[in-house]
Amino acid sequence: MAKNKKIQVEGLEIVLYEDNQQDFISLTDIARFKNPAEPKDVVKNWMRSRTTIEFLGLWEQLNNPDFKGVEFDSFLYEAGSNSFTLSPSKWIEATNAKGVVSRQGKNGGTFAHKDIAFEFASWVSASFKLYLIKEFQRLKDDENNRLKLDWSLQRTLSKINYHIHTDAIKENLVPKAITSQQAGYVYANEADLLNVALFGITAKEWRDANPDKAGNIRDHATLEQLVVLSNVESINALLIKQGLPQSERLLQLNQVAITQMKSLLQNKAIKRLK
Repeated sequence: MAKNKKIQVEGLEIVLYEDNQQDFISLTDIARFKNPAEPKDVVKNWMRSRTTIEFLGLWEQLNNPDFKGVEFDSFLYEAGSNSFTLSPSKWIEATNAKGVVSRQGKNGGTFAHKDIAFEFASWVSASFKLYLIKEFQRLKDDENNRLKLDWSLQRTLSKINYHIHTDAIKENLVPKAITSQQAGYVYANEADLLNVALFGITAKEWRDANPDKAGNIRDHATLEQLVVLSNVESINALLIKQGLPQSERLLQLNQVAITQMKSLLQNKAIKRLK
């Protein structure tokens, strides 16, 4: 059950709360507009009316599948007679009503679903009902505006976090410059030379670092990385024909990979292909 809320109506403080997205308003507080000293009596007098019983019964039939219709019929038959009295607690216990609620403790009293509360307020005073609806709507509008603000803030933060996240990914996709140690190493095959130029590691180093992943390093490459890989393969073939040693080819291929990856990560056409 949600926390109590309060609104001011014609100088009176009206307590209300929300339960399962249903708003309940204090009938006891509304009754104080008519009788500040004995608000309970006002509620009981309202419940003696046949019109009230018919309204309460109809509301329950529409909204409460567990409503006890036989007991309701008994109250409806007796309603209006001089000897008939009905308290909220008796109504709730006898009919298993859900639209009227009795709450104990601080800010306790008789509460009712807003549909019923507005009907009661109309019986108490037509003008008071209008002010009550106005203040109630003001409260709901304020709550909705706060929700919209929270949603907008969360959406903004999500966007910021998304850009931070994607920028971090992009930063990781851009190959690192080859170190002197990597350039001086003799690679067993050209495939690993290209892996180091683009990914910064050999196939074996990737497998050792990712024992739970299936396939190889290239199976997990991004679209941009695959495009660059294809390009550096072609360039490497030309460099081999030129007779360049492996270490020099590695440095050139690495620079090509860095330049092309930066360009592709900013290319909108590539993004649309994903």
